[in-house]
Amino acid sequence: MFDLSIGKILILAVIALVIFGPKELPKMASQAGRALRDLRRIAEGAKNDLREGLGPEFADLELEDLHPKRFVQKHLFADLNGGHTGTANAPAAHSRANGSLLAPGERAPYDTDAT
Repeated sequence: MFDLSIGKILILAVIALVIFGPKELPKMASQAGRALRDLRRIAEGAKNDLREGLGPEFADLELEDLHPKRFVQKHLFADLNGGHTGTANAPAAHSRANGSLLAPGERAPYDTDAT
């Protein structure tokens, strides 16, 4: 999500140590952890409230599918995949060697299941 490597985390830890000092840093870390835990609990409660509000018709709704990137992959690229949604890498399976997308119904020359 934030693309933090070990090196970047260590640099951030050193900066936090310099800014807050060794006495305040544990307090700040526990407050940040508590705030993150509270945010997760609030998000989970909102997700449960949404599921309850939508009713049993939407029991199989995955909220992650509402993310714009996944929504496009699921609904737009399903046509390219013959109606199957496939994996998150489905668009890559339907592109030419130069990276351009295939037209609906067009098959790549390396497609092994084209008969």
